[in-house]
Amino acid sequence: MARVPVIDAHTHYVPRGWPDLGDGWPWLRVESEKDAMIMLRSQEFRRIRSDCWDAGERLEAMDADGVDVQVVSPTPVFFSYLRPGAEAAKAARIFNDLALEICAPAPDRMLPFCQVPLQDPDAACAELDRCLAAGHRGVEIGNHVGDRDLDDAGIVTFLQHCAAVGAPVFVHPWDMPGSPRLDRWMSQWLTGMPAETHLSILALVLGGVFDRLPRSLRLCFAHGGGSFPFWVGRMDNAWHQRPDVFGSSEFPPSHYLDRFSVDSVVFDERALRLLVDTMGADHVLLGSDYPYPLGERPVGEVVRKATFLADADRRMLLGGNAAEFLGLP
Repeated sequence: MARVPVIDAHTHYVPRGWPDLGDGWPWLRVESEKDAMIMLRSQEFRRIRSDCWDAGERLEAMDADGVDVQVVSPTPVFFSYLRPGAEAAKAARIFNDLALEICAPAPDRMLPFCQVPLQDPDAACAELDRCLAAGHRGVEIGNHVGDRDLDDAGIVTFLQHCAAVGAPVFVHPWDMPGSPRLDRWMSQWLTGMPAETHLSILALVLGGVFDRLPRSLRLCFAHGGGSFPFWVGRMDNAWHQRPDVFGSSEFPPSHYLDRFSVDSVVFDERALRLLVDTMGADHVLLGSDYPYPLGERPVGEVVRKATFLADADRRMLLGGNAAEFLGLP
């Protein structure tokens, strides 16, 4: 197979430090040159290592895994959608500027995506424009803002702006619902995240958003689109059988599969086959969730080893689709 540039569309960063944002904001407890803990007030949220902020370490890992380019996106805990818009806008500016610093040593290999105060559409559009002018290549958003899903009028306004300025949008689940039943086995991550993504894609479909958004919008969902690709048939059946209660989309859910992409972080060849069969080989982007432990290492191993993929499709998954998503040559 001819060599193709390999593009990892799903990685995250955390700066090694940031200004004190005030009471209740996430802060970083630095424990050594290579280890730190993200803190939420006095609670430990996530242990991280220096590969979250050290460009040299990221590049070494990329070289080891045969990755040419990374999309470097925020870690969702910093979105701050439930705070006043002005506060979230201030935090977004700080983290977005720090992301540029992290990626600066290798601007052709590490492409930063910004975050925006999505609870305030005007401020979100303004911050996106500022970031695109400063060197960001797109935007990562969470899949909801409190009880407002992606069919909310303000969020749709922001997505329309993204289409107008040509900014690719990466959608990542965050702020999963809590329950004692989800407190074991990292169940919020293993069941809550896939369900959250499924729900938000459904909101775009059944809320009629895809009928209003231009086809030029480049949209990608994390983690293989969650559980959505597995249940397209069930959703189509419900759309046909219960049109009185089943949303306001002009067409059934399967009609909109070419309106968005998903990443490949599904960890199993059988799941990847379902993803490609459902979405099409031209709508699956390589992703890893680097550098977090629930990500895929080596990056792209399932795609590279998948026996069902033709060479042309494998090239699209490894880099061609992401290049188109990012607007690269």
